[in-house]
Amino acid sequence: MDKWIADLGNGFYKNPILYTDYSDPDAIRVGDDYYMTASSFCNTPGLPILHSKDLVNWEIINYALENIPESRYEEPVHGCGVWAPAIRYHNGLFYIFFPMPDEGIYVITAKDPRNKWSEPVQIFKGAGWIDPCPLWDDDGRCYMVSAYAKSRIGFKSILRLTELSPDCTKIIDMGRDIFDGNVNDQVTIEGPKLYKRNGYYYIFAPAGGVKTGWQVVLRSKNIWGPYEYRNVMVQGDTDINGPHQGAWVDTVTGEDWFLHFQDVYAAGRIVHLQPMKWENDWPVIGEPHGEYGTPVKEYKKPDVGAVYPVSYIPASDNFDEKELSLQWQWNANHKNDWYKMTGSGIQLFAKESKVGAVCDIPNLLLQKWAFPEFSAVTEFDLKGMDDGGTAGMIHLGEKFGSVLIEKNNGLFSLAAIEGQQVFRGEIPTSSEKNTVIEENIKTERVYFKNTVKPIGKDENNVPLWNSELYYSLDGKEYTKAVSFTAKAGRWVGVKHGIYCTGSTGSVIVKYFKYN
Repeated sequence: MDKWIADLGNGFYKNPILYTDYSDPDAIRVGDDYYMTASSFCNTPGLPILHSKDLVNWEIINYALENIPESRYEEPVHGCGVWAPAIRYHNGLFYIFFPMPDEGIYVITAKDPRNKWSEPVQIFKGAGWIDPCPLWDDDGRCYMVSAYAKSRIGFKSILRLTELSPDCTKIIDMGRDIFDGNVNDQVTIEGPKLYKRNGYYYIFAPAGGVKTGWQVVLRSKNIWGPYEYRNVMVQGDTDINGPHQGAWVDTVTGEDWFLHFQDVYAAGRIVHLQPMKWENDWPVIGEPHGEYGTPVKEYKKPDVGAVYPVSYIPASDNFDEKELSLQWQWNANHKNDWYKMTGSGIQLFAKESKVGAVCDIPNLLLQKWAFPEFSAVTEFDLKGMDDGGTAGMIHLGEKFGSVLIEKNNGLFSLAAIEGQQVFRGEIPTSSEKNTVIEENIKTERVYFKNTVKPIGKDENNVPLWNSELYYSLDGKEYTKAVSFTAKAGRWVGVKHGIYCTGSTGSVIVKYFKYN
């Protein structure tokens, strides 16, 4: 498998529409185009921009954030960085609000989401405010709903409303808390999205926790409340746990739909599409069961007024384009001199690493899992590699593994790494075990392979995957170097990719192919 296709080709689609870790998705319709963004944490470029014509077939078209606007992200700060964003369109301008839980809330804009976005403007400085979403009211005033991160501020489950300047460059009224989930059976309410319809203000928000919760909707005739609430989608007897936060969108034909994510542990937070109906000015999401719905696995495609061709997020890459393909991200804030597109491969320049574990190297070039089961192979040309250099393939989650080749005194050796990643300055720091497999090798190329297979569920019904890393000197016979049970990072699905470290030299990676 080298692509995930949700479009069944018969007028129906299957969930998930994206088997990719696009955590905390938000989306809008502008004309007959749909745009989606998602959390990107410490990876760059950040804030992916995805596009669709029919809500089922998506492609990635850009990133809104070149690098994260704080110097500490020159090295990976796993689980931190860019959290749940909101994308909106107002008076000819696209806006993305994004929180950084340790730093504050930022806003960026663009006239065309496919082109360069503005530099971030920090509208709130401080820790703990997360999940911002704006609404421009009928009188032109602008409001922002947000939530709180207990890990940063000491409490959670409360939503806050503030008033912004209409151009969203500053907060003009710090506002007040408008809903307390701790006393309303909505513990861990977060990820709010603010809308207005038929004279009601609506806040769509998940509650109950990422893996065990539900979708709740609040409504009020006054934006400041008080708000009544209703659970509008629950897991029920389906296997779609959560189901967690997302976005309400409509079609030009008047249908309503809801995009949300499901947390599938190691594979990350994958994206689903649910039908939505209105009953007495309350939404019901998914398969109706009275006042609430349950997630669907297959459904008739949205009526968007036309039929569009199948599209998908690329996974395999021959590195033969002038620019780096958009499925790739770096492990931290990046620099353009880390690589060069040669036309017949990507040249990775060796960079000195200041960290002790391979999981914390900034210039890891990574992509998300794109399928529930896969095997990915890659080929390294080593002719430009200098003594002291290291290059390899990595599988990166809270547990990580790498198979790599090192050069010393003109000869190569192969090694395997297994380790444990830590987050946000925790002690001890990330650690790893390095095992030499073969030494004194003369070669000009090496091949690596990463195979991932589902292996059932544990006693807590958590899905498990086994990850194996291999090497080969001829591209035919592969030797297993690492095998372990994959484990997601904190709020982040597993990624895998390639890297090159050292003081000088480079390698050329010819391809990264799935089957």
